[in-house]
Amino acid sequence: MGKDFTQTRVFNSEELKREVIHSNLNTVAQALEERGYNPVHQIAGYLISNDPAYISSHKNARSIIQQIDRDEIIEELVKFYLESE
Repeated sequence: MGKDFTQTRVFNSEELKREVIHSNLNTVAQALEERGYNPVHQIAGYLISNDPAYISSHKNARSIIQQIDRDEIIEELVKFYLESE
């Protein structure tokens, strides 16, 4: 059955932010793997140092990861880790 478009939808900005971060990290990881890099090491290096040189420009990965504040990425990763225990 179709969606009921007469109901008011609630906008959840936190959920949207989490989805964008997840999507961007997956895109960057895939681009790094295609170039033969270990995505965990490269992304961790970027997050620790804030040096975009850790991220390949292949498929705009460097630009994609810089679209989100580094602190927000770290915060989401910590939340995910702690929630999965």
